[in-house]
Amino acid sequence: QVQLVESGGGSVQAGGSLRLACVASGSIVSIDAMGWFRQAPGKQREFVARITSVGSTNYADSVKGRFLISRDNAKNTVYLQMNSLKPEDTAVYYCNADLVRRALPRLSNYWGQGTQVTVSS
Repeated sequence: QVQLVESGGGSVQAGGSLRLACVASGSIVSIDAMGWFRQAPGKQREFVARITSVGSTNYADSVKGRFLISRDNAKNTVYLQMNSLKPEDTAVYYCNADLVRRALPRLSNYWGQGTQVTVSS
């Protein structure tokens, strides 16, 4: 079994900051890319940011310059530092990872349960 558990969501005023974290646990052999997606009410889930195992990153245009993704490979953890938050950033944020687990020795994709981020104007 593999679990991705997010934390760090909450409510903040526009212009504020939040830092999300996601820990992957279980019978993990290796983790490739990790990333964040978000889903606002009534909208489809959308890509936010992604980081590879060697630290290459890419971001959605809507968050470039405001959000920073990082990871700690020793802790199987990915972070999302969100600065200059806007009301349109309000969404449930989901962690995502491509990893190999012992019971299934091939790269598979996993999702966390999500954490709510609410930005008020």
